[in-house]
Amino acid sequence: MRVTFASEPAYAGRPNEDFIGATPDAVVLLDGASVPPGIESGCTHSVRWYSHTLGSTLLTEMTQSAGPLPELLAKGIKHVTSLHDFTCDLSHGGSPSATVVMLRQAGDQLDWLVLGDSTLILDTGTAEPMVVRDDRLDRVAAPRRTRLDALFGGTPEHATALRGYVEGLADYRNRDGGFWVAATDPLAADQALTGSVPADSVYAAALLSDGASDAVDRYHLVTWRQLLDTLAQDGPAELIRQVRAAEQSDPHGERWRRSKTHDDSTAVFCRTYFR
Repeated sequence: MRVTFASEPAYAGRPNEDFIGATPDAVVLLDGASVPPGIESGCTHSVRWYSHTLGSTLLTEMTQSAGPLPELLAKGIKHVTSLHDFTCDLSHGGSPSATVVMLRQAGDQLDWLVLGDSTLILDTGTAEPMVVRDDRLDRVAAPRRTRLDALFGGTPEHATALRGYVEGLADYRNRDGGFWVAATDPLAADQALTGSVPADSVYAAALLSDGASDAVDRYHLVTWRQLLDTLAQDGPAELIRQVRAAEQSDPHGERWRRSKTHDDSTAVFCRTYFR
C-alpha cells in the first residue's frame, strides 16, 4: 500500500490526541477521547500518551504477528494498561481511551478492525464504497444530547452541559448495551467490528477520525464517494481544510450543533497495488 495522510490538532498549541502509523502492509489510526475541563481522571497520563503508546504498540504487533486483529488489539491494550497499572486509578471513569482502526494486508486478504466512532472506507470500484462505522456511541449519545444541543458553544452553560453529558456517557462506556473503545480492559477488543476482503478487490482505502469524517456525517459537505475522490485527487490535507472552513463559518454551533468548535482531525488515504 502507498499511504498518505494529514493530521491537525483542534487548536494550535494544543496536543494532537489522534495517532497514525503505517508500514507498507499495515495502517493504524487512533482517536484519543479528550476530556473537557472540570472532569477528573485517576490517571496521571495524558490522552495523547495513551493514544500514541497504544498506537505504536499495535503497529509493532501488526508487523510482527499474523494473529487475528482483535487478538493483537487485546494484547496491545493489556500491555499499555500494565505500563500505568500501579501508578494510576484505572477504575476511574476519566481514564484515557481511544477509538481504533486497523488495516493489514495478509497475503491475498485485507483484514480490518474498527472499534469506536472512527471510520474505515474501502473503495471496491462500485458506485458506493464500503463504509465501516461503529455507531454504538451515536445510539447511546443521541437521546442524551438534548440539553447540550439546545445551547450555543462558547458559553458557560454549554461548558456545564458538556461536562454533564460526558460524565453521563461514562456509565455506558465498555458495557453491554453501551459503546466500546480501547481503554484498560482487553476484552473490549472482542467487541470490535472486524472483517476481511480480497486484496485485489480494493482500489483504495481511507481511515478517518471523527474530526475528518464530519465532512460527511455532520456538515454534509460531500458524499463518501466524493470524499474518496477528494483524498485521491487533492490529498488528505484538502479534506481537513474543507472541514475547518465549515467549522470556522459556524463557530458557536448555530448551524451544526456539536460539543466543540473544532476537533483533532486525521485523514489517511491508502492506494493499493492490486487493481
